Amino acid sequence: MLVCAPTSERSGFSHAITLRSSLRSEPAPEFGRNWYAVSGTPVDCVYLAALHLCERPPDLVLSGINPGYNLGADVFYSGTVGAAREGLIRGSSALAVSVEPGGAPQLAAPFVRTLVPMLLERSATGERHLLNLNVPCEAHGGLRVTRLGHRRYEDKVDERQDPSGRPYFWIGGPPAEHDAGATEDLGAVAEGFAAITPLELDITAPEIDDWARALNPE
Repeated sequence: MLVCAPTSERSGFSHAITLRSSLRSEPAPEFGRNWYAVSGTPVDCVYLAALHLCERPPDLVLSGINPGYNLGADVFYSGTVGAAREGLIRGSSALAVSVEPGGAPQLAAPFVRTLVPMLLERSATGERHLLNLNVPCEAHGGLRVTRLGHRRYEDKVDERQDPSGRPYFWIGGPPAEHDAGATEDLGAVAEGFAAITPLELDITAPEIDDWARALNPE
């Protein structure tokens, strides 16, 4: 096992990768053998680990455990999911793990222990999968396989002034109230289930044929 993590908080970095500046990687023996701290993004960590730090391509990339849910459209912003997605791009199965805000990371351990052997077993046959796991503090219902829901936020832009009187902006707000179905990740965690959502790289819209016919009418 090899652990490679950013040197500081990287929430909201999505699939950002460092291409215009250098990266530094330092061993972190105070945490354990084969632990490394990287001066970049979560995706940088997976890229560097898979192509340089690991002796061979990893069978599995486990990203997290993130303090705070990554539900619905959060997967497009999440550095945790971005790192897992990079693992799939690099040829590994991947698992992104997040827990409810304020929840202990250990809450996810039983579910990770269930999913990791399944992913490794499928990897041994050539299958590669990307799973997004979200665990509520009161996960009394076990695992539920879900679709991505639609997570709403109180979207806002606050304009403020720095001590010199120059304006700056603070964007984003807290989650808003919403109705979520039982088959969605938001509904599952609200009902006390750990939500597991299979993701894939191909996000081509199902309307592709409609567009093809519209642009190339017979």
